[in-house]
Amino acid sequence: MRRCTPVVLILATALAITFVLPQPAFAQDGAAIFKAKCATCHGPEGEGKIGPAVRGTTLTAVQIADMLTKGNDARKPPHKKPQASLSADDSKAVAEFVKTLK
Repeated sequence: MRRCTPVVLILATALAITFVLPQPAFAQDGAAIFKAKCATCHGPEGEGKIGPAVRGTTLTAVQIADMLTKGNDARKPPHKKPQASLSADDSKAVAEFVKTLK
């Protein structure tokens, strides 16, 4: 039984540390990216300007990220795909942020 105690303590400590350390703030990163690359067209609060409003969208975060990556063929040219080039991770971060806009 005593041999298991150090292993259990190490595992418990590792688990506790994962909950105590700050986690990546995906939506915060998304807010910064949105402000820098999206707000010009979609408005700083997602209310829409040149581009459509994104605040209160019924799309899921996955659908938003997919649209940011691949574009939306249902839209008329020239804005089938967002003008800002985003990585997959940045697209996910922006999508998570957009879902926080109410």
